[in-house]
Amino acid sequence: MSTKWPYKVIVAFVMLGLFAAAFLAYEAYGTDRAAAAPPSQANAKQNRLSTPTPTPTATTSSASVSTSSPTSTFFPLIIATSPSASTPMATSTPPPTATPVAAASGGSIYWGAWVPGAPWDMTKQAQFESMTQKGASIMHWGQPWQNGGVFQPFYPGNFDTARNHGSIPMIDWGSWNLGSGVNQPNFQLADITAGTHDSYIAGWATAAKNWGKPLLLRFDWEMNSNWFPWGVLANGNQIGDYVLAWRHVHDIFTAVGATNVSWVWCPNIVNSSTLSYLSALYPGDAYVDWIAMDGYNWAGDRSEPWLSFSQVFQLTYNALVSLAPTKPIMIGETATSDDGGPSGYPYDKANWIGDALKTQLPVNFPKVKALVWFNWNDNNSALDWPIQTSDQAMDAFAQGIGSSYYAANNFANLSTLP
Repeated sequence: MSTKWPYKVIVAFVMLGLFAAAFLAYEAYGTDRAAAAPPSQANAKQNRLSTPTPTPTATTSSASVSTSSPTSTFFPLIIATSPSASTPMATSTPPPTATPVAAASGGSIYWGAWVPGAPWDMTKQAQFESMTQKGASIMHWGQPWQNGGVFQPFYPGNFDTARNHGSIPMIDWGSWNLGSGVNQPNFQLADITAGTHDSYIAGWATAAKNWGKPLLLRFDWEMNSNWFPWGVLANGNQIGDYVLAWRHVHDIFTAVGATNVSWVWCPNIVNSSTLSYLSALYPGDAYVDWIAMDGYNWAGDRSEPWLSFSQVFQLTYNALVSLAPTKPIMIGETATSDDGGPSGYPYDKANWIGDALKTQLPVNFPKVKALVWFNWNDNNSALDWPIQTSDQAMDAFAQGIGSSYYAANNFANLSTLP
């Protein structure tokens, strides 16, 4: 018998113990997140990409790049928590070198909004900016991998429209078939890592490279959730699957030379029970350019307690600073209810916005270098997220964003990664 056998036995017992710990953590995490995300929120999130898209172009997807992934349920979680040079990669390529991110000039930060209809209909953007009295430095929209079962290509016209407006384009790129619910067996995270969609990913990445200008890519955001097919609590996914899928997609972009893409990793805000899971979902500094967080003050829209901007974001902000101290932070989505606070309608929302823009971001959240408002009710009349729900809210937003701390749309000639 080999003298190495006792060592293998020890390793086996250690790995078995780690599996048990990971399983218990996953179960606790799922229970906690399910309680924090009722069906109303899940339904709203699934509407996120329902803005108009150009006429679909058929694209096939095949496993053109052969890869393999661990078959155990605990090994991906272990490697996800320690993204080092010795960590197994989704492909055989070495870990990439992250490109330094360029800050907005003069100490200002980027700001923007999701405006329903833009960039397809720029009159919508013009209407929004007439209310804010300032051009947005980021234009945010989304695109699913599939729409109606048809793979969606990179549409350079949308990016040209945003850039010509002086805005930096930021696209939500979601690995799903839009409108088909959360359970989509063809879009499990393990399918991405296994190479099922490599030809589509490579084609999209090549088109992004050929477009050639800087863009922000928010790939499979809010992964610590159960309302998207890529959520680690949904669609048969495991926590460790996310890092492998992210790295696999990133490796393909690197392989085709799409170095003009700035990668935005964006979980949903966490609470004290789910805080520790962020590290298991982080792909590593070499694979991420921006770290971000989405969070809302639901309050009266969902009969929840009123939360200030700081109460919504502080815990997650502190965690992100600790997780990736060298990365700039983005607030990828935020908005607030109109009522449910201490002052009543219409002053609650105006005060919340004023506090966020004038005090919290400049003073208490110095690592936040980009803010993106979600100016849409997500096709849900119960939500009060757009700034135009009252004159007071509009005025508060315009006054706050009018500060030189927030960069205007002066980026039509941007040549470095934002």
